[in-house]
Amino acid sequence: MKTGSMPTSPDLARTDVQDFAKRLRAEMIPLSARLSYFSTVPLGDDDAREYLHEPVAALPPGLRAELPAISILFVPYLEKGAAGREKVVFDAPTDKARIWSTRFTLSGDAVLVFAIKDQQVAEYHYLFYRALAAVAADRLAPERIAGFNELLREELRGRVHGELDEEGWKLKQSLFERQSDVRRDTKLFRRYARQSLIDSLTLYLHGICCDIDVETGPRQLPSRHLRRRLELFHEIFPPPDGYVVFPEEVKT
Repeated sequence: MKTGSMPTSPDLARTDVQDFAKRLRAEMIPLSARLSYFSTVPLGDDDAREYLHEPVAALPPGLRAELPAISILFVPYLEKGAAGREKVVFDAPTDKARIWSTRFTLSGDAVLVFAIKDQQVAEYHYLFYRALAAVAADRLAPERIAGFNELLREELRGRVHGELDEEGWKLKQSLFERQSDVRRDTKLFRRYARQSLIDSLTLYLHGICCDIDVETGPRQLPSRHLRRRLELFHEIFPPPDGYVVFPEEVKT
C-alpha cells in the first residue's frame, strides 16, 4: 500500500492546515476519479482498508456523482484554530486544544483532514461520513433535497419531538420558540433543515458501511420518523450493490 511520509522538520511542526494541504497537492494519491488521499502517518494494508477502501466503497454511486473532487488528508494531530485554519501538529496537543477533523475548500476541491493518532476507527468512520454529509449539504441542488425539506415540514407541523444531534435539537427548539409558522422558508428554517440534513445523511451513510446502533434518549427523534428519513435517502441515493441499510434487506 502506497502511503506518504513527511519529516517532522521545524517548519512543519505547527503548520496551518490549509498551507499544509497546499504543499501536498502534488503528492495526493488517486482513489478514484474524484477522490484522492495522502497520509503523513504510515498506513499498513489493514489500516488502508479500514480508513479508505471500506468506507469509500460503501458510498452510494448517486451521491458520489454529485460531490466535488475530494482530497482526504491524514495527519497525526490537529490543534484548534479558526475554521479551516487549524494547525497540523506532530506532538499530541492538550485535550482542550485537540480536534479530530476539519474541512475546507481549496481551488474548488473539498479537503477533509483527519487526525488519526489515538483515534478509534469507529469514531473516524462517523467523522468521515459527517464531513461528506456536510460537503453534500453545500453541494446538492435544491430539487435533490426538496423531498427531505418537505418531510421536515411534516414533522414540524406535527410538532414531532427530538432530533439526531445536539446542534439540530437546538435549532429545532429555536424554530419552535421564535417562528409561529415553523414551516415557512426563513433563514432559521434553512439553518435547521441544513443541520438536520447533515445529521440524517451522516447516519444513513454510516449505516451502509457499518453495523451501528442509534442511541435512545429524551432528545432522540422517534424511530418511525427516523425510519422515514432513512427510507427517503435510500430512494434518492440507493446503496451500492451488495450493501443493505434495513434489517429486512438482510433476509432477502
